[in-house]
Order: sequence, then structure tokens, then C-alpha cells
Amino acid sequence: MFSASTYINRRQQLASSVASGLIFLPGNREAPMNYTDNTYPFRQDSNFRYFAGHNLPDLALTIDAASGASRLWGNDISLDHVVWMGEQPSVAELAKAIGAERGGNLAELSDLLKKQAKEVLFLPPYRAERKTFLKEHLASQLPSELGVGAGASEELVRAVIALRSIKSSEELEQMDIAVRTSMKMHAAAKAHAAPGQLEAEVAGLIEGIAISGNGRLSYPAIVTRNGHVLHNHYHGNTLQKGDLLLIDAGAEAPSGYAGDITRTFSVGAPMTTKQQDIYDIVQKALTDCTAALRPGVSYLSIHLDAGRIITAGLKNLGLMKGDIDEAVAAGAHALFMPHGLGHMIGLDVHDMEDLGEDLVGYDDKVRRSTQFGTRSLRLGRELQAGFVLTVEPGIYFIPALIDQWKADGTCADFINFDALDAYRDFGGIRLEDNVAVTETGYRVLG
Repeated sequence: MFSASTYINRRQQLASSVASGLIFLPGNREAPMNYTDNTYPFRQDSNFRYFAGHNLPDLALTIDAASGASRLWGNDISLDHVVWMGEQPSVAELAKAIGAERGGNLAELSDLLKKQAKEVLFLPPYRAERKTFLKEHLASQLPSELGVGAGASEELVRAVIALRSIKSSEELEQMDIAVRTSMKMHAAAKAHAAPGQLEAEVAGLIEGIAISGNGRLSYPAIVTRNGHVLHNHYHGNTLQKGDLLLIDAGAEAPSGYAGDITRTFSVGAPMTTKQQDIYDIVQKALTDCTAALRPGVSYLSIHLDAGRIITAGLKNLGLMKGDIDEAVAAGAHALFMPHGLGHMIGLDVHDMEDLGEDLVGYDDKVRRSTQFGTRSLRLGRELQAGFVLTVEPGIYFIPALIDQWKADGTCADFINFDALDAYRDFGGIRLEDNVAVTETGYRVLG
């Protein structure tokens, strides 16, 4: 946790950004795996944690937009809980630690919300139990999805995004911690991975290092010899000598801030010429796109720069052809990189994604593309000092996608489909760093 003054300042800024109403920021509850007392590791709601700090279940925060008064609500634990969990701070003590007033217990909070239902402002819920709670307490006629403009307050969403998008120096310190632990994970994986091992052995090593850093994984790790499967969480393959092992894994610092790093290496042998050629293109895209980061530049333009670098590199290898700019404009590069160049990162690995990708990553100046590949870019807007984002170019050879494009003649003027036959079993390569945008350029975290 940060000092009480940090949370006081954040709440004051939020209150001043909202015209009126009672801002309601519920914390998360425990989530059972298979019965009530066997729960998943607890993870606090990031918006609650940003304004209230505590990583404890069954708490809620209210902020009066007019007065700025903040109250922390929750039930003090019983003696039975003390027997099993030990002494715990009271809700009054928790409130004092963040410079807020002690509200009432959760039953009293329920009464308050029902009485002031028309004045309550809330963010889009992502858990079913929270949707149910909101409908029970605010209005039975609320729409089923409770998204922005459908119950949830767009004014509040935009105010939270504006605050959380700009990382302070103390936030950046926490993100450096997360990235340094993440890099330890990747270094250990590269040193440990060997032919004959299951991917699961490497995945277990990685998760252990995240836990030993007094945190956890910030998202389920991708550890796979099949790097062309973008979100591959299966770890049951046996590693073979010369396999490309793609690892996309990040640690979460004790404060909740996330790291998100990807590295790809050859198991038990130097890369082949074919592997190294593709790796070098991806490395150039990472290096050049990172160097282009600065305030005022749209991330969409840098994403397209990555497309041009990838297209030029693959053209040199005989896998693509034609004019590079025309190929990127047509989206031909998306056969090999069907995802965006990166996304915001902070308390969430995809920062604030629960508030709406387009509201976080786009604005009136930069709209989301509808083109395959580029439409998956989560962050396209002009960059500002204080943004922290991922830069994660990749090249993948996805047999099903190649076959479909070849059959349809998609971008046939720019792709040498016959030459791709030699790459059908290649897999994929992705490289990823976490980068802060500064007043004058950028800083790679960690």
C-alpha cells in the first residue's frame, strides 16, 4: 500500500471529476473453487484497490462527489474468524490507513444504496455476483449487461480512466519491481528448459519465482512450443531439442501492479538460420517501435510501423512481395501478426479492460480499425507522458489461417503462399517489453 495521502488525493481528484452523486466502488469477495471454504487465491478489484488500497475481501468504498467524503464499509470479523485467521485489523483501522471515514457494516451499506439508488454511480461489473447485487440494491429494471450507458456511469468510467492512465513515480517503482521479478522468471526458464521436459515443468518454475517475489502471476502463463497459438495455456507437450519455446509470463508485485514479458528461445540448441532470421525481424520491430514512443504519437501509427518492419523482413526472405506500404494498408502483414502491438498495463495486465477497451485505448482522434489484425489493437490513441504499455511484436505461422487465406486469395498480391509450405511447422516468435512513456521519449521498465 501507498501512504494515506496518495489515496486521499486520488479520491479527491475523482470526486472533483464527477458532477454529482454517490460513487460506489465495491471490493471483491472470495470466489470458491468447488466449495465455500476452498477459494481461489484472492485478488482485489483493481478500481477499489486504486482508491482504497486494501487487498482484503468484503469491503466497499463510497465517495460523495459533492463533498468528497469517503467511507469504507465492511463487517468486523467474529471470534470464530479470529480462531482460524488470527487477529485482523478492524474496519475503522483499515479506514484510517487510507484517510477515509468508517462507514457502517455491509447491511447498513445495503440500506444506504437502496435509499439513494437514483444517485449511485458505479462502474461496469465483471462478476455475476456483483451484477446481481447491483440489480437487487439499485433497481430491478436495470438492463442485463449493466455496461457503460446501460446502468454504469460513463462519466465515472471516463474519470477513472483519466486518473489510472497516468502512472505516478511511486506506481512506476512498483511496476519496476513486477518487471524485475518477471525477468527473473524468464531467465530461470531459459536456463532450466531442456529437451525431454514437459512444458509444465518450466511453467511451474516460473510460477514459483512469482510467488517467491511475494506476489503471483499477473495472468496465466503461456509456456508453449506451439507459439503460433496466441493464448496457449496447455503445458502438456514434451520439449524437443531445437524447439522454439515461447514464454509469455509476468509477475504481479505485492502492491498488485503487473509485469507482462514475452521471450522466445530455442531449447537445447542454437537457433537454426531459419529461426534466427524470423527472430531478428521481430527483434528489429521491438527495438524500432520502442524507440518511436513519445508523447503525441498515436500507438496505432507505431503498430503500423511494426507491420512495415515485419513485411520488409519477410519480403527479404521471399515470403512476402510487392509494395510494403500497400501490403500493410491491405492488412497482408496480419497473416503473420494477427494481434495488436500492445496495450496499457498497470494494476491490470490489460489495464482497465473491464471499463471498456475503446474508452481506454481510443478517443475521438483515433478510432478502432475494422481490419483483421489491426482491429485487435487494444491501444491506438495518442500517447501521453505517464502511460505504461506493452510493445509485443510477433511473427507466427498459423497453418489454418494460411490455408484459408490461400483458398480465398486474400492478399495474394503480397504473399508467396507456396514459400510458406516450408514454415508450416515453425510455430511462432513473440518478444515483449513493458515501457513507460516519458516527457521526452520512453523508459523500458525493469
